[in-house]
Amino acid sequence: MKNLIIAAATVLLLIFSSKLSDKKNTEATKEDKSVNPSYSKEATDERIATHSAEIKSFIAKNKEYNDQVTFLVDMKIHSGRNRFFIYDLQSDKVTDKGLVAHGSGSETNTVGKLKFSNVNNSLCTALGKYSIGYSYNGKFGKAYKMYGLDKTNDNAYLRNIVLHKYKDVPYEEQIDEICNSYGCPMVNETFYKRIEKIIDNSDKKILLYIYY
Repeated sequence: MKNLIIAAATVLLLIFSSKLSDKKNTEATKEDKSVNPSYSKEATDERIATHSAEIKSFIAKNKEYNDQVTFLVDMKIHSGRNRFFIYDLQSDKVTDKGLVAHGSGSETNTVGKLKFSNVNNSLCTALGKYSIGYSYNGKFGKAYKMYGLDKTNDNAYLRNIVLHKYKDVPYEEQIDEICNSYGCPMVNETFYKRIEKIIDNSDKKILLYIYY
């Protein structure tokens, strides 16, 4: 009798644990959709494939750019999630990723939607392909000048849009939105060290593509 009671209690405990796990998974999915209605791994992978192919095509016609690695930034993804991708153009895969801030001017009153601008003082992120230029020491320490290669971002240099780090950008993913920049792609300090190493060790200019 004692063994039967123990067995029954074990079964009930397993059922309860299973339901609790299912509830947590459901809540996690709801959180993803609430902070980013367009969140979808499949859609993210598809955008990565599409834009990396564009980068390859561009490099084929512009040999001065690095054909081994590129940086992809997907602004469809909630800022609390990893959306800065280091992409290996030879093996066609993401080798590293981290959080990146968007411009405060890109905020809207609609959850999951951003706006973009190439206009000076808009504080917006501008979409398009960028060439990462020389480094310099500024307000945030070492940063890299960026040159817009498309009509949607060709004012980047004049707007002082640069790739830089910032202490308040978290390293780990989170549910909440992270801090905003003035339009620059702004990343965590630890993640920045890995980006910096790639840029400084490259013989050719590296492309960064911000898309939505």
